[in-house]
Amino acid sequence: MATFEVDHLSLHYLTRFGQKVHAVSDVSFTMEKGEILGIAGESGCGKSTLVNGLMGLFIPPLYPTGGDVRVNGESLMNRTPEDIRSNVLSRKVSMIPQGAFNALNPTRRVKDIAADVIAAHEQVGGNNKAIYQRLRDRFDLFGMDTERILNSFPIQLTAGERQRSVIGISTLLNPQMVIADEPTSALDVSTQKVVIRMIFDLLDKDIFSTMIFITHELPLLRHVANNIAIMYAGEIVEKGSTEHIVFDPRHPYTQALMGAMLSAEAGQRQKKPVAIEGAPPNLANPISGCRFAERCPVARPECKRQEQTIRMVGDRQVRCNYAE
Repeated sequence: MATFEVDHLSLHYLTRFGQKVHAVSDVSFTMEKGEILGIAGESGCGKSTLVNGLMGLFIPPLYPTGGDVRVNGESLMNRTPEDIRSNVLSRKVSMIPQGAFNALNPTRRVKDIAADVIAAHEQVGGNNKAIYQRLRDRFDLFGMDTERILNSFPIQLTAGERQRSVIGISTLLNPQMVIADEPTSALDVSTQKVVIRMIFDLLDKDIFSTMIFITHELPLLRHVANNIAIMYAGEIVEKGSTEHIVFDPRHPYTQALMGAMLSAEAGQRQKKPVAIEGAPPNLANPISGCRFAERCPVARPECKRQEQTIRMVGDRQVRCNYAE
């Protein structure tokens, strides 16, 4: 049994005028223990909406249209928000948010923020001493100055210390799945390496089982993820091993996305970045055919009419009828 399964998940937003905006359409993938899946795509492609769906957070105006999400075989669908908060979040699925400074309460010390997570999910009574010792034991694993970090307010920490504190708090209850939403976007390169090394250490120590790593930086995913899924206009258009996605993309959008980025990878350093012309389609309107057809440099007339289904092309999944 896979650790994490997403089966034809579709999500929509309901506007105040009763119109459905299909933000995520027919997303499926499975993840095994120890796997890190990278998800990349332009802003507005549906990554953040997908994250809410993967955590079971269907808070209006977001609604599930269909599909299922399972952690160790247990479905997250059709559960109340209270059940999700009490029994799923932090325990089964946890999130590392993008902005560490915004994620931490500026008026509370790190140890108190972390203690609240434990108290909210476990029957610990008023034994603060036992909680703080547990926090010390966990933060000692991170190679930081534990006492200073735990007794500091967020404003007293560096950006890297705040981000590592957030990672520590997010993984306190040893969740099966961790979703990292651009955890290195505001960090310098050297601090990014420290944070990524910390993530791998936690995975090696079985603090969590699987991870989804979301970022705009495709070259970064080569050093983080085992597999990569590319999203466009609410759909996964290509999914495969990291090496194949980075160096041999098959979907025209993946090729364009790689071509629009600066990369220090061997064989790509001489390439001049080329912007992707046009804009993604309006998901509030009905779409027939390929969603990338209007921007695709190799689109054929039938691409705007034919439904594009995701299928195996060699050893990766591609949503393009002409990927070969």
